[in-house]
Amino acid sequence: MTKQKFLKHMILFAFIPLVLSIGMAPAMSFGNIFGSPKKQMDDGVPTEDVLCRAGLDLMLRPSGDVACVMPTSSDRLTSLGWETLAEGAPMLAELMVDEKTIEIDGLTVSYKEGGSPDSPTILLLHGFPTSSHMFRNLIPALEDEFHLVAPDYIGYGKSSMPSVDEFEYTFDNQADIVDKFTEELGLSEYSIYVMDYGAPVGFRLFDEHPERIQAIIVQNGNAYEEGLEEFWDDWKVWWNDKTDENEKKLHYLVAPDTTKWQYTFGMRNPNSIDPSTWITDQAGLDRPGNVAIQLAMAYDYQTNLPLYPQWQEQFREHQPPMLIVWGANDYIFPEAGAHPYERDLDDVEKHILDTGHFALENDLDFIAEKISNFLNSRLQ
Repeated sequence: MTKQKFLKHMILFAFIPLVLSIGMAPAMSFGNIFGSPKKQMDDGVPTEDVLCRAGLDLMLRPSGDVACVMPTSSDRLTSLGWETLAEGAPMLAELMVDEKTIEIDGLTVSYKEGGSPDSPTILLLHGFPTSSHMFRNLIPALEDEFHLVAPDYIGYGKSSMPSVDEFEYTFDNQADIVDKFTEELGLSEYSIYVMDYGAPVGFRLFDEHPERIQAIIVQNGNAYEEGLEEFWDDWKVWWNDKTDENEKKLHYLVAPDTTKWQYTFGMRNPNSIDPSTWITDQAGLDRPGNVAIQLAMAYDYQTNLPLYPQWQEQFREHQPPMLIVWGANDYIFPEAGAHPYERDLDDVEKHILDTGHFALENDLDFIAEKISNFLNSRLQ
């Protein structure tokens, strides 16, 4: 077979799935098979021809917007006034996660975004030592139903990385940048997904603007001293006695083996974890000046503990609905940190998962479905 004939065959085989998808919705043009359900309707696609991902149900919200939802959500949403338009709607082509930047206080904040801004917003707040990269799969899994925004903190991911002499790396300052970021994007109401370092960032936003936070999703992030166990012993020694010797005990935090360990320890099948996770994170840690940034953040973590009672009081007063999806085998934030939330909140749905620190790497589909069910039943 000549090279030219081979290329023709390849083009033909690539084209067949597209033809089949159009055959399921003949009224649609090529351009209309892409985009969120709302975008398709805004582009003039008839409701009966709107596409979801394979296996999802197309439903009409009481507000008049449409959304693609997990079939397991349909019965409950119907009882809340939603209308099923199509069960097992034809497959929508993969939506792209947008990579964007915005300037805040002279610094560039990089962020990932997916879904329609007209849908309920989820602010995704990453942990250490990662970035918005940890949400690379969650955003496409939920963007049919929600507007998802995942910023990189200053010094992380693709955001600006000023030196420790140019920027004070504290949780107060990181939260202040994220707060201004939400305002620049016009996010007046949103849910927060908090994990690891994302918890003290997100809970500062909740403490400052409780009226803006519609719901909280917690994945291995503390607001109680329960769960700050053996892993934190060397941190506490350093906090109480800031010597070079005590600091050196924490240099392992930025080592390649530690970064890989964070992704593989406690996982059901460590060999199944995508190596791009720790490779991407380590590339960030290896940048000149980033070790000093990570040590500054680690030292400032102590400022979170005195705020725990204040955050807990805010939980009791404002009662945000909370979904907990917690990796039980996490050595950094073990399961003990998941349970105290129930002392202060009336509406808590809790799932303890047989996985480690980065639970999304093992249980993406489960967590995405629980988020879909939880938020769709609360955000009416």
